[in-house]
Formats: sequence, structure tokens, C-alpha cells
Amino acid sequence: MATGHTVKAFDEDLDQLRANIAEMGGLAEAAIRESIQALVRRDTEAAREIIARDERIDALEAEVERAVVNVIALRAPMADDLRDIIAALKIAGAVERIGDYARNIAKRAGRLEGSKIEPLSLLPEMGRIVGEMVKNVLDAFAARDAQKALDVCERDRAVDDFYNSIFRALLTFMMEDPQNITASAHLLFVAKNLERIGDHATNIAEMVYFAATGERMNERPRGKDPLGIVHDQDD
Repeated sequence: MATGHTVKAFDEDLDQLRANIAEMGGLAEAAIRESIQALVRRDTEAAREIIARDERIDALEAEVERAVVNVIALRAPMADDLRDIIAALKIAGAVERIGDYARNIAKRAGRLEGSKIEPLSLLPEMGRIVGEMVKNVLDAFAARDAQKALDVCERDRAVDDFYNSIFRALLTFMMEDPQNITASAHLLFVAKNLERIGDHATNIAEMVYFAATGERMNERPRGKDPLGIVHDQDD
């Protein structure tokens, strides 16, 4: 009876962890989508709301951290269960960073107000892809689906291609008219934030794969920026 009670309590702890991460993910996905919309519309009021909601993501990450410490201390999980717990902790941290990048994008909406340059049509599509990556990788975590985690990693190449295309287009805008430099620089930061969201989604995918299989995913090739510089994933 005691063992059964302990197992049930541990399962409930895991379910709560997954629920908190799912809520974090939903908030992060919405922030990505809405921050791009605010940017395109120059909607500073919407941008302020997105920035304010980031506090909820931060609070949920803190809840996950406390819950993980309690579970390890009280349940002493082993093997597969311990991998799940550690993955949850790392994933919560990655989702919190994704929320920060979305918040950074929202901040650019006000800085583009009154500028003549329009956000490139590639940015909303790039935002859509990284938003889907975040959703799919968290679905993979909930389902312990290693194959779905691998599929998310494959999509990161498309995100890198978008970033390189946007970089070159914005560089052209800057060279054609110096008045475009400030707005183009803001848009370049937006593209970089989206690219980093894609990197974090693939990092989460690697954690999901390890939690599900006990094996590490084959190392991904390091990405190059349009200047040919090879970057680490944490750059």
C-alpha cells in the first residue's frame, strides 16, 4: 500500500510539472505570434501587454524549479523517472528564455513606430515556423515522442535559411539608403531573436530525445551566420 501510494504521488508530481511546462509553452507560443503581429502593426499597446505577461512565464519557471527540488528530495527518482525530472527542469529554463526573446521582439514595435521601412514579409513566416517548433517540441515532451523531437530539429534548418535571407535583404536596405539603417537594425535583432527561439526549440528536442531513449541525439552541425562565422548554440 505504501509503495502504491508513493508511485501515485510521484505520478501526480510529474503531471503537475508537465502541466506547468505546458502552460509556459502556451504562453510562449502566444507571445511569439502576438509579438510579430504587434511589430507589423506598430501596436505599442499590444506590445506592452506581451511584455507584462512575460512575468507569468518567469513565475511558472520558478514553480517548476521548486517542484523539481521537492520531487528529488522526497521521491528519490531513479533512471527513467530521473531523466524526466531533469528534462523538465532544463525545458522550463529553455521555455523561459523563449519567452524573453518574444518579449524582446515586442519591445521593437515601439521603436519602429513612424519608420518608413516595413517589416519584411519573411518575418511573420519565420515567426510562424518557430512558433510551431515550440508547440511541437512540447507536444513531444508530453508524449515522450523521440521521433517528433527529431522532426523538430530538422525544421531548424529552414529557420536558419530565413535568417540568412533576412540578413542579406536588410543589409541591402541599409546600403541603399542610410535612413534605413536604424529600422533595419531593429528588424535584424527581431530576426536574430526568432533564430535563437529556433535554437532553443531544438535544444529542448535534444532533452526530450534523451529523456525518452536514454541516448543522446547526434550532434547537430553548428550554424553559420551570413558572414560565414560559425556560432555555438549559446551565442
